[in-house]
Amino acid sequence: MWPGDLRVIYERLRNLNTNHGFPAGARPYIYQEVIDLGGEAVTKHEYTPLAAVTEFKFGMELSRAFQRGNQLRWLVNWGPQWGLMDSEDSLTFIDNHDNQRGHGAGGNILTHRQPKEYKAAIAFMLAHPYGEPQLMSSYSFTDTEAGPPMNNNQDIISPSINSIALLPFGSPFHQTIVFQDGTCGNGWVCEHRWRQIFQMVQFRNVAGNTGLNDWWDNGSNQIAFCRGGQAFIAFNNDLWDLSQTLQTCLPAGQYCDIISGSRSGNGCTGKVVTVGNDGRAHISVGANEYDMMLAIHVGTQV
Repeated sequence: MWPGDLRVIYERLRNLNTNHGFPAGARPYIYQEVIDLGGEAVTKHEYTPLAAVTEFKFGMELSRAFQRGNQLRWLVNWGPQWGLMDSEDSLTFIDNHDNQRGHGAGGNILTHRQPKEYKAAIAFMLAHPYGEPQLMSSYSFTDTEAGPPMNNNQDIISPSINSIALLPFGSPFHQTIVFQDGTCGNGWVCEHRWRQIFQMVQFRNVAGNTGLNDWWDNGSNQIAFCRGGQAFIAFNNDLWDLSQTLQTCLPAGQYCDIISGSRSGNGCTGKVVTVGNDGRAHISVGANEYDMMLAIHVGTQV
């Protein structure tokens, strides 16, 4: 659509209804889909004066980096220097309903089919202050034209919520305890329910409007950075272990890693990171671990 026509439509929109909890004068959030990887006749920059625009190059470049097509160390200047729009103009994502299927600027885009790399790219998106992030939540498919999971009557099947059955070690009664892990079944993927992803949403909320500081890299595919004095994250996409004492920018204390587990009462279900009085901590992410990152923030201190 011609940008001038869209401007007329947007200007006719009313303020959001205060009866539904919106503050007086609040405007709707608008984003516009423009597929522009460079060289297109219609450019994303024609629409940025109106509202946010989908930044397809964002997911393409991060997918390349976390598949080792580009070293993570180069992400030190992630943002407009990579040819991306200004942060306030960008709706960012790794995959969407089109490029997940190889359509609409599709190609070698990370999806749930490559969970380790995908979760890392999502974690970087949520940890980095650039852009306004959008998460994908999808269903599994083999045919790119297939609709969502359905029964024999072609009715859409609702997601089921998976549980994990655990047999406590040394239990004299061999009692089975069932825990809900929150992920989906019945053909639904529900990436937004994966622990490593929804806890990184909390990371982003805790980091707030703080900037990125104390960047570290090993000259290859191991990187780490702080978000102000609120949060810290480290990635290891090398074929060898990350084992370094790094500046976390957090107050002294013990923190739960929200990637390998979560905070539970006064303890952690995953890794524990001990931060010293100087803000430094020993960070370990093995090359063969289930996930390639570690993340802590002020809300995970125990």
